[in-house]
Amino acid sequence: MLERKFTHYIEDFLLNKSDKVLLINGARQVGKSFLIRYVGTRMFAHFVEINLLEDKEGERVFDSVRNTNDLYVRLSNYYTAPLGDRNDTLIFLDEIQAYPHLLTMLKFLNQDGRYRFIASGSQLGVALSQTPSVPLGSIEIQQMFPLDFEEFLWATGIGKAWIADIKEHYEKRMPLDEHTHELMLKRFQYYLLVGGLPEAVNKFLEDRNMLRVRTVHEDIHGLYRIDASRYDEEHKLKIRRIYDLIPSVLENKKKRIVYKNIENKAGKHFSDYADEFEYLSNSGVAIDVSAISNPHFPLIESEQKRLVKLYLNDVGLLTHILYGLNVNAVLQDMRSINLGTVYESVVAQELRAHGFALHYYDNKQKGEVDFLIDDYDRLQVLPLEIKSGKDYTEHSALTKFLETPDYNISTAIVFSNERNVFQKKGVTYLPIYYCMFLQKNAGNTDENILPALESI
Repeated sequence: MLERKFTHYIEDFLLNKSDKVLLINGARQVGKSFLIRYVGTRMFAHFVEINLLEDKEGERVFDSVRNTNDLYVRLSNYYTAPLGDRNDTLIFLDEIQAYPHLLTMLKFLNQDGRYRFIASGSQLGVALSQTPSVPLGSIEIQQMFPLDFEEFLWATGIGKAWIADIKEHYEKRMPLDEHTHELMLKRFQYYLLVGGLPEAVNKFLEDRNMLRVRTVHEDIHGLYRIDASRYDEEHKLKIRRIYDLIPSVLENKKKRIVYKNIENKAGKHFSDYADEFEYLSNSGVAIDVSAISNPHFPLIESEQKRLVKLYLNDVGLLTHILYGLNVNAVLQDMRSINLGTVYESVVAQELRAHGFALHYYDNKQKGEVDFLIDDYDRLQVLPLEIKSGKDYTEHSALTKFLETPDYNISTAIVFSNERNVFQKKGVTYLPIYYCMFLQKNAGNTDENILPALESI
């Protein structure tokens, strides 16, 4: 079984927050149902799982539920074995977005106190926006993502003690020894190919057969496209078109979506596709990054939604689309292949999984910087530049960014394949795999870098 950080979060919630219902959002196939099932069967004598999407497409037993008694009656027909009470019974409502009215009912189910409830969904953002009475005080919404790089390292045999030692090097701004660096770089390359979707990781661990891994990627990528068709007729074709555009757009120098290309119509703006972008982001199948032209902390106050980049939610899906079975595109330093897009995608995936809202710098005079994140310890903006080639110290846009007095930003990080760690003119150069230690609200005391929280 793959070890996930989120397992401990679910356990702690069920032990200590009996006054709320945990609602887990995330794209399909990231492992939500498996983890809830794993924790629920271990912690509770009675565990009941109801897939509401299957019910909606089948017998629709729960479609007409309008109060707690209705649900309990249908539950007794659905699960014939005797149940206990809230101390030993957990009811898992999977894919709850299929019946948005049940989202409202979670408050009353929890207040009734007969059983404990937990829910998950793959399109909760859309469902919540369409639910007139969301019981925000009675639920806690958490987002779940594919395996991050650290979890992938666990899965591939890199122990926590070893990672702790690597983290210490990171915090002290020290390079790893040559052997460990090469090992970490190779595992990072494997992660670029496999990604963090649990089924793909498990296939990789079985026999390292990339054909089987790519088959998983193909199936899940197709599933995400099909999911768009569950949306209403007005939006679904545009959603699928934007989703299909993501890999090709990321290969352009300007990686943001050009709105006229979505429907091949001139004069289109972000506002024409705001619902579609919201769907892709809220469903978890894409990661949105908003532009900032005049950066100040906190970044949300100066973001521009009109210039949006989108990344796929999993880097394995991206390398599947770009390179198929040609693993040498990633494993070997091929001059004809620019891995910049892939490296940016994996960093976006890491940052999003670690709690950051994502932005990038866009200025017509100064250029673009890959990512801007909030440094909550110093109440400043921290720019990040991602490099996949040998010219990692060349970054004119970042240099101009740091030289702009109005921004009052003096430090930045550049991630690359290089082992050496050093500082020059306010820029800290780090090996790419150190990106796994960037964490939101890390309680940093270091001058330049945000160290990681301990795994929850």
